[in-house]
Amino acid sequence: MSAEERRTRSSMTQIVSGKGVIRGTLLERERACGNPRCHCATGQKHRALYLMLREDGKLRQLYIPAAYEARVRQWVANHKQLKELLRQLSDIHWVQVKQRQG
Repeated sequence: MSAEERRTRSSMTQIVSGKGVIRGTLLERERACGNPRCHCATGQKHRALYLMLREDGKLRQLYIPAAYEARVRQWVANHKQLKELLRQLSDIHWVQVKQRQG
């Protein structure tokens, strides 16, 4: 195993074993709540965060409370990083297979 492959596998293991991972995209929305006396009726809207993902061909969304925002943002970032590391590992193996064919 090459040093590059060891580093990539080590990074993947650290993410999978010690950190949360979640697939999806975060979407921030602003909307009025409908209460005519609320500040959102005439000014700044309420902010809400949703986790979006495609599941069984359907777009799903899940409201993320403010208390979970930092954690979910990190999990989404971890998933993105894990996908990139998996791509790098695939590239390493591609080169190995290609060299053995020649």
